[in-house]
Amino acid sequence: MVMSVLEEMRIRSLGVIDDAVVELSPGFTAVTGETGAGKTMVVTSLGLLLGGRADPALVRIGAKNAVVEGRIAVPAGASAIVRAEEAGAELDDGTLLISRTVSAEGRSRAHLGGRSVPVGLLAELADDLVAVHGQTDQQGLLKLSRQRQALDRYAGDAVAVPLAKYAGAYRRLRAVSTELDEITTRARERAQEADLLRFGLDEIAAVEPRAGEDVELAAEAERLGHAEALASAAAAAHAALAGNPEDPEGIDAATLVAGAHRALEAVRSHDAALGTLAGRIGEIGILLGDVAGELAGYADDLDADPLRLAAVEERRAALTALTRKYGQDVGTVLTWAEQSAARLLELDGDDDRIGDLTAERDALRAELGGLAQALTDARTEAAERFAAAVTAELASLAMPHARVSFEIRQTEDAEGVEVGGRPVAYGPAGADEVELLLAPHPGAPARPIAKGASGGELSRVMLAVEVVFAGTDPVPTYLFDEVDAGVGGKAAVEIGRRLAKLAKSAQVVVVTHLPQVAAFADRQLLVEKTNDGTVTRSGVKVLEGEERVRELSRMLAGQEDSETARAHAEELLATARADG
Repeated sequence: MVMSVLEEMRIRSLGVIDDAVVELSPGFTAVTGETGAGKTMVVTSLGLLLGGRADPALVRIGAKNAVVEGRIAVPAGASAIVRAEEAGAELDDGTLLISRTVSAEGRSRAHLGGRSVPVGLLAELADDLVAVHGQTDQQGLLKLSRQRQALDRYAGDAVAVPLAKYAGAYRRLRAVSTELDEITTRARERAQEADLLRFGLDEIAAVEPRAGEDVELAAEAERLGHAEALASAAAAAHAALAGNPEDPEGIDAATLVAGAHRALEAVRSHDAALGTLAGRIGEIGILLGDVAGELAGYADDLDADPLRLAAVEERRAALTALTRKYGQDVGTVLTWAEQSAARLLELDGDDDRIGDLTAERDALRAELGGLAQALTDARTEAAERFAAAVTAELASLAMPHARVSFEIRQTEDAEGVEVGGRPVAYGPAGADEVELLLAPHPGAPARPIAKGASGGELSRVMLAVEVVFAGTDPVPTYLFDEVDAGVGGKAAVEIGRRLAKLAKSAQVVVVTHLPQVAAFADRQLLVEKTNDGTVTRSGVKVLEGEERVRELSRMLAGQEDSETARAHAEELLATARADG
């Protein structure tokens, strides 16, 4: 099967590295160099490419930013390629170009295939491309949650399928329980709210306001309150337009307009323009007559009844009492009433809702108990196989008598779900506490690896776990930083041999200080500083032949030209070639 390969990384202004290129290849690559030379920056750089946290302290003093660029050959159709293309990335001759820039101020930018992308996307791709392991990962393996995750990953669909169902039911139970708690704990508040809403709705219903009624009544009250003045004004205007019967000698507008119209009508045949004016004056006479008639009707229809005015004011007072409490005008009062009626229905239905939610909660708890039991069964079965596989790997890592096992347990909790006939505590991943145990030699009790494993043993346990994963859930590239910490002698040789075996099915990059490990590498890279304390472009080089022997000699004895160290280095290389 064609696998992805990390081909090259270029690192600029990161830590002690000024500008360097790390050329990688398929198989096993060992990265070596003196302490403080910058080997760990290789791991840091890859972490940045894979969406790791950007620390501005990594930027070289005096530089504006640090830049890491990587080139990964990814086979067509791989999930990483599909995801990258969805983000708009383009491949460069079958390779995926990734870059990450970290500024001294802390800002971070990511590019994928020439396209700017969120840093989180790089982290998504990392799961399919590279597994990075270092000292922090070893410490992570001490956490029970990480041990459970490792077991679940090994179990595959046997755990993943019921776990997905469990997670969905768990989320629904949380939502139902939250809503149920809210309703029950706030029952008194909700009852008070319902009483207030009911009082307000009854008060509005008693008045029976009509939309726009307040505006209509305001206009009517204004008219009734000034009825006498309105009638007098209408009469005066009517007299001015149509005359006053009590004053036959008075001059009114209608009489004057009529006289003007007759004067022009007498001569309109002599001039068309004057005839037009005569017509317009006639129209004015008609309009004056219409207005005078309406004024007469207005005066006749004007209601000056004080009883009606009192009734209007009383009605307005009732509406004002509502608007003071429930809205600016009658329209907003009616809107409040509509919304409050809906809310009251909701509050009045709490008893029914509590019953429904309680029934659903109990059903979900029962369902979770069954799913939690299924998870326990699947994990127990997988744990036996996983422990046996890791134990077999440890035999290949100079721990022939070590035994690995898992303890899967639950904690009783009266408020928990029922698993195995008893109530137990539960969480988003089930009811199981999973703990990895190690018995390093016959007769030794199996103890949690946090207590029963030395640094070197923990490194080998982690490597054994990853090798087991490689057979069931392979990752294209593995990068180990100080996986050989606390290891020496024969154990170091066995680690080198096992890494070489892993490299037959995946790309393996190891940052190491042990010559026994480096000797088994297909390619060895040396990271070295210049006189000014930086790693430059020429500071990361491939070692071959005599140069590799000299570096292994330095790693063995601290002396590149020691004949004894050279002989030992050549012996290590010969052993590695024989194993290959």
